[in-house]
Amino acid sequence: MVIKENKTEVYALGQHISMSVHKARRVIDQIRGRSYEETLMILELMPYRACYPIFKVVYSAAANASSLLGSNEANLVISKAEVNEGTPMKRLKLRARGRSYRIKKPTCHITIVMKDISISEYEETFWFKTEKFLEIDSMQQLKKRKRKNQDRTRKDHDMANNGGAWDKK
Repeated sequence: MVIKENKTEVYALGQHISMSVHKARRVIDQIRGRSYEETLMILELMPYRACYPIFKVVYSAAANASSLLGSNEANLVISKAEVNEGTPMKRLKLRARGRSYRIKKPTCHITIVMKDISISEYEETFWFKTEKFLEIDSMQQLKKRKRKNQDRTRKDHDMANNGGAWDKK
């Protein structure tokens, strides 16, 4: 629902989905890094129960991207997909002799982050050029620092050879 700072990524979050984290991660691992259209085909054809809520979250993330960024669905790629544990639902199950046992039903939170490739290409090239410039500048500063440090070590070395502080008994 929210645009991140670089304005190329949009995410959708599905919370308190009543499902085990392990079962959802089995599906999420298959769709991570794929395009939006390919992801929809995979989720429709997989036989797991976890596919339907993940499908809804992916569809919601694509809708967020088209409304907030104005991007085309063909340019969307899932850049980040993760499943985290939610709070377990606590229920009581009736047992013999009027007793009951507590059952914990697991829940999970699904986060899908989609990236628009068409927008990010320009920013990556610009970022690379500025990064290269900063790298050259920082290399020059490091060379200056090394020269200063070499002068210090030479003086210390000369002091040791001339019988400075280490010669005392």
